[in-house]
Amino acid sequence: MKALRRFTVRAHLPERLAALGRLSTNLRWSWDKPTQDLFASIDPRLWQQAGQDPVALLGAVAPARLDELAEDEQFLNALDQLAADLDDYLSRPMWYQEQDSKSMPSGIAYFSMEFGVAEVLPNYSGGLGILAGDHLKSASDLGLPLIAVGLYYRSGYFRQSLTADGWQHENYPSLDPQGLPLRLLADAAGAPVLVELAMPDAKVLRARVWVAQVGRIPLLLLDSDIPENEHDLRTVTDRLYGGDQEHRIKQELLAGIGGIRAIRAFTAIEGRPAPDVYHMNEGHAGFLGVERIREYISEQKLDFDTALTLVRASTVFTTHTPVPAGIDRFPVEMVQMYFGDDGKDGLLPEVPVGRVLAFGAEDDPSKFNMAHMGLRLAQRANGVSLLHGRVSRAMFDELWPGFDPAEVPIGSITNGVHGPTWAAPQWIELGRELAGSTEALREPNVWARLQQVDTGHIWWIRSQLRALLVEDVRQRLRRSWLERGASEAELGWIATAFDPDVLTIGFARRVPTYKRLTLMLRDPQRLEALLLDKDRPLQLIVAGKSHPADDAGKALIQQIVKFADRPEVRHRIAFLPDYDMSMARQLYWGCDVWLNNPLRPLEACGTSGMKSALNGGLNLSIRDGWWDEWYDGENGWEIPTADGLADENRRDDIEAAALYNLLEQSVTPTFYDRDDKGVPNRWVEMVRHTLQGLGPKVLASRMVRDYTEKYYAPAAQSFRRTSAPIDGLPFGAARELSAYRQRVREAWPHIEITDVDSTGLPDTPLLGSELTLTATVALAGLKPDEVDVQAVLGRVDASDALQDPVTVDMVHSGSGDGGTDIFSTTTPLPVAGSVGYTVRVLPHHPLLAGDNELGLVTLA
Repeated sequence: MKALRRFTVRAHLPERLAALGRLSTNLRWSWDKPTQDLFASIDPRLWQQAGQDPVALLGAVAPARLDELAEDEQFLNALDQLAADLDDYLSRPMWYQEQDSKSMPSGIAYFSMEFGVAEVLPNYSGGLGILAGDHLKSASDLGLPLIAVGLYYRSGYFRQSLTADGWQHENYPSLDPQGLPLRLLADAAGAPVLVELAMPDAKVLRARVWVAQVGRIPLLLLDSDIPENEHDLRTVTDRLYGGDQEHRIKQELLAGIGGIRAIRAFTAIEGRPAPDVYHMNEGHAGFLGVERIREYISEQKLDFDTALTLVRASTVFTTHTPVPAGIDRFPVEMVQMYFGDDGKDGLLPEVPVGRVLAFGAEDDPSKFNMAHMGLRLAQRANGVSLLHGRVSRAMFDELWPGFDPAEVPIGSITNGVHGPTWAAPQWIELGRELAGSTEALREPNVWARLQQVDTGHIWWIRSQLRALLVEDVRQRLRRSWLERGASEAELGWIATAFDPDVLTIGFARRVPTYKRLTLMLRDPQRLEALLLDKDRPLQLIVAGKSHPADDAGKALIQQIVKFADRPEVRHRIAFLPDYDMSMARQLYWGCDVWLNNPLRPLEACGTSGMKSALNGGLNLSIRDGWWDEWYDGENGWEIPTADGLADENRRDDIEAAALYNLLEQSVTPTFYDRDDKGVPNRWVEMVRHTLQGLGPKVLASRMVRDYTEKYYAPAAQSFRRTSAPIDGLPFGAARELSAYRQRVREAWPHIEITDVDSTGLPDTPLLGSELTLTATVALAGLKPDEVDVQAVLGRVDASDALQDPVTVDMVHSGSGDGGTDIFSTTTPLPVAGSVGYTVRVLPHHPLLAGDNELGLVTLA
């Protein structure tokens, strides 16, 4: 018989063990090995059966065992010490508390559609979610006053298995939040807080708010599967990235608008200050900006443009996609349906629907673009690697017409990974011995101490981790073959499959086609020869999930599985289903080489290779994402790219051949070249160099500090200046900036550079010769100090286009005829060769993040 309903009953802990409850529900245990070891000691077998989940363990352990532990002095001493350590971690000043509080935000709200904090909370599908989880953990370690917001998916992302013929099968388990490390947000009377959104047809979408405590960071997860909702609305938060566009837009409305309302409830109940910086991790939660505009209109009685000015000043937008196809776009009619034809009957009646639609406008007038909305609502934006920043500036340059892509105001913060989560315990222990504490590992000079470590010891750690990986792979391989219908009698070969002494390569990630899961199969005979080489073999472990609707991705998985099923090679190559954080951790720890071969430049960052590098893995990768900026010739290998080649098949052939050549001629010879003690000295020196050079760079603590210093602090300061009163009028600065923006937009079509004159150059100009430029400008009613007039100089190509130009501010030097103004400058010629110049006018205001912010420019 099957149960009608499943729910979780938590065990009653003896009073002396009450601290176990706190330790189990704060997800800091997921990156604190001493706490994990304490729970494992309760019942090692049950700990493994419970998936290393403290809440599940405490629900399954026998009461007699708990009573026994309540009398075990050794266990109680360890429990008391860990409870005190958690209290200290939650309360002591961290890096953030050492900064100047006047320049820092009092609170930061971080919105993401997925969060990969721990495998016990499967609210993630891939890199975006893992990145968000690492962001929270590092924000906690650094002491940031951050509140995170997302959705609680009752089925999470899917569990993956394989059919007998290697086709991906999806299963969506129903997750009981009562059995997870979550608490329900409730008011003073104990009633659950409900967030409400008006829907079409007079319906109301309601959501409860679950709180996951990630160290010091509360993660608010909105859940629509509650009795207060009508049946069709209960399923809004059923699955991550499931359903059609109608389902998707409901999720994004709930995440953005409902997320702001959840924050308001949480901060009121918890007595915390409201955030003054809002960070959108991708455009999914972009409607949060519209809700904040509504708040200012409704509660502060501000006009729309003044409210928008305040929202922009305090908002940061991070884009993760390098291709337009990766952006959420909805039919304009669908967005209009939710916000009402005239705004009066819609979701936010105070906000004119036309203004909402304008946020998402793009070149296709029938589409509403969520990334465009994010960029229009944020004063600061960034990509997630240097290369991705360049790609993003080119991809979104239509929002800044008249500017070269290099001037589009989208910066970059290269992603990072959370060290305590992804580094193997052996490396953490070695780091602690070298540095005295794990916190010191954030500093580059500490990593330099790896020079003191014996080559043999580094090799011993790498070999130990590879052996653990082989053991894990055999267990997973057996489970997968049994699920596919094999019998135990057929699986004797698995006991010796893979070899702890063989060069081990990992390839694990989501399976969209651009990541080219099957590039390694381009020449199957050549791959087979590499796998089975008598003297220098390699073994390959592959994993990854394809989107349930992506049959092309599933076909790639099937190709790998069919190749790996062959008896000739199945002991050397495997596809492991159900890729998740626990599998990923073993792969990052144990693989000698991390393979990544995307179509450049379609990998925004690619943090999996960072996690491998953090464990001494050497990257073998196309120079895309983070690897493009941090590859140095000694920390791995660069697969030459044929990007730009129109023939995709030929490009794949070229890059696959380059991959095989590297494996044959560089990777395997270096791994198997041993000294008389069996140590590959050259390989180990590359490992040491990788750890020393990349270790401090790839850490999420570096990333979060970069966000804090380059985006959060400037946004907080901008918001404070913009929200300041003028002459006693609340938000006077915002009102003044809003009025300026309006005047500029009205005047701009009439601004004209009527004359440009140059003097001062000798007959034969030399590099450094001084050029004087004078421009006459009709400002259409704007004042000279409300614009920035610039001379732009540089080399020119055959079409007279300026290349890598230098800009020089021109100074107002008086009035001209007919109400014009004169601007001039004298500047040395910055380059030799064929040189040209022009003059341009941009808006200028001290509260703008830059003169290019408004996307307005007039050229001579």
